[in-house]
Amino acid sequence: MSLLDVSDLTVTFGRRRAPAVQGVSFSLDPGERLGLIGESGSGKSVTALALMGLLPDNAQVSGSVELAGHQVQGACDAELSRLRGDLVSMVFQEPMTALDPTMACGRQVAEVLRLHQDLPRGSARQKVVDMLQRVGLPREERVADAYPHELSGGQRQRVMIAMALVNSPELVICDEPTTALDVTVQAKVLRVLDEQLDQAGAACLFISHDLAVVSQICDRVMVMWQGRVVEQGPIDQVLGDPQHGYTRGLVATARLDQAVPGSRLPVIEDFWQEKP
Repeated sequence: MSLLDVSDLTVTFGRRRAPAVQGVSFSLDPGERLGLIGESGSGKSVTALALMGLLPDNAQVSGSVELAGHQVQGACDAELSRLRGDLVSMVFQEPMTALDPTMACGRQVAEVLRLHQDLPRGSARQKVVDMLQRVGLPREERVADAYPHELSGGQRQRVMIAMALVNSPELVICDEPTTALDVTVQAKVLRVLDEQLDQAGAACLFISHDLAVVSQICDRVMVMWQGRVVEQGPIDQVLGDPQHGYTRGLVATARLDQAVPGSRLPVIEDFWQEKP
């Protein structure tokens, strides 16, 4: 049985005629990792927010989002609050804006923990410190007492990963979690995320424009263009032998190491000329 079933998801904002997301359908099994790729504006983050029930009030949503037998679309705020953390959590792109600058990092992780588990303050503190250690943060007691601005970007992102995993959710949605990090820190954070997902046995929807990162983390991949899914399947198949012109363009532009010196670099339009 699938953990997540999305059927004909369509999202439109305000009076816009063109949907931001149109007819998106896919499923995700327990423990599976699905990459969601596409250029900026293709609808990746809107899809992720719809799965969490986090879209703004001016969003008109249709279709079905079923998570572990619970219907997300149309659920009340109380039900959505229960699902977030218990069943699904999210790692956002920029932790400096996702974390509260007025609260110590450990307290923020503890709030997420105590919201879903009936734990005394002392027990929650110890579990938070243990979680910070698990995600590879040295001097975890100091990190727990530090404010977001006192930590580096990589440390803040590890705090976000700890926050996302502390309640052992069945699904973790990662929205460009390493985009703001330099290459060296990115590799370390991805390794921590990979290890913690394995230990937790959690499924993952990993959103990125970086095909190399998706190849490292995911089993399957789904390609979005102009709010629509144009191709999906096993990652080796889709990236090794792409069938859709847009996917071929993405793959070609990601393999600049294969470009001939002195020649014009490829662009997506070389492979895909259709307009929305």
